[in-house]
Amino acid sequence: AEATTTAVPSAPKIAAIVLAAGQSRRMGAKNKLLAEIDDKPMVSRVAEIVSSSKATSVVAVVGHEATQVSAVLSGVHLTLTENVNFADGLSTSLIAGLDALPNDVDGVIICLGDMPKVDASVIDKLIAAFDPLEGRAICVPTFDGKQGNPILLARRFFGEMREITGDRGARHLINDYNELTCEVEMSEDGVLVDVDTPKMLAALTA
Repeated sequence: AEATTTAVPSAPKIAAIVLAAGQSRRMGAKNKLLAEIDDKPMVSRVAEIVSSSKATSVVAVVGHEATQVSAVLSGVHLTLTENVNFADGLSTSLIAGLDALPNDVDGVIICLGDMPKVDASVIDKLIAAFDPLEGRAICVPTFDGKQGNPILLARRFFGEMREITGDRGARHLINDYNELTCEVEMSEDGVLVDVDTPKMLAALTA
């Protein structure tokens, strides 16, 4: 008799985009992404954490001070892509990141370059929760009931993400597709901590 082979379900291929193109206007003249946290530029710390996760590939989008940001990311295993339209807002970097992804990914995690307290386990938990067939096509981390970042979105949303304009990310899709959104509770508050002001940066570097 012929042997029957059972198809083993393959793990989803989830890529990550690290958004590192912004001008950080609220920080004054300093590019916060290059600010040192634990002796490492914030953006390279974030990129290393993302590349050490179970994400199958990582794209970093640079724009503002692209040469300097690219230089500090040169030692990290990822693909760099430049968004020349970064001044037109976050959406342009999101689209540039999508354009640089491999064609065979099942979803993407949108990571912010100014969230150095998100560790790899957060990303891995989001990937573990992801199952579009079970209605978990968007996975969002929470801490203490508050939704944070990064957010994992299934491939089916890529078309809508490409239509976003201005200084907006993909967060509104959580509300638009509430029934397909899964909240994943985290044990640390890092998913809520983005470094937007000099005061926050000082608190982290103290």
